[in-house]
Amino acid sequence: MTETSNLETIAVIGGTGKEGKGLAFRWVKAGYPVIIGSRSTEKARAAVAELEERLSDEEKARLTGMENSDAVRKAQIAVLTVPYEFHKSILQSLKAELSGKYLIDVTVPLVPPKVSTVQVPPEGSAALQAQLLLGDSVSVISAFQNISFELLLSDEKINCDVLVCGKDGESRQVGLKLVKAAGLTGWDAGPLENSIVAEGFTSVLIRINKQAGTKSAGIQITNVPRD
Repeated sequence: MTETSNLETIAVIGGTGKEGKGLAFRWVKAGYPVIIGSRSTEKARAAVAELEERLSDEEKARLTGMENSDAVRKAQIAVLTVPYEFHKSILQSLKAELSGKYLIDVTVPLVPPKVSTVQVPPEGSAALQAQLLLGDSVSVISAFQNISFELLLSDEKINCDVLVCGKDGESRQVGLKLVKAAGLTGWDAGPLENSIVAEGFTSVLIRINKQAGTKSAGIQITNVPRD
């Protein structure tokens, strides 16, 4: 039996969206206490109720929903899964609550209608934008940009890899641990500056999905030893 009593509490900011619910589902199944955050407590609780249909009674006890600031305040690790247009404003509103914590930024700088064309923010990436905005008191980690929510919400093994970037090795290890908990293979992809690669690749995968008539194209690292 997996020991779960010492696992960190995770707050999923924007957890009412598809990607947020997918990640929350995976981590609750892995034993983590998860809080779904939203600007509306009612929406957060509605997302919880939706996920509870897929969970056992024991798993349901680990999942709660609340307003974003309360969710972050109660967690050790925050995960941001919001559309890029809300990226700056939500981070600014939660800067105080995020201080001293890890933030996994899943945001991709997609700019409709050209979502299959790579967009680069002035800071270099959404993750670098987050780190600059929040300052050194927050350890920003970039991960999970290239995984479709349909795969996350299944109970099947996911044959996709995750590139993890962060300000230092310790931060990247935190990200890699949560990648493994979600049932995926993670790779230390280096400093936060490298997050431009994973973020930009999302637009490439969107283009591939459109061409192939699929919804869940992903990436895998090949020809290296795997655990």
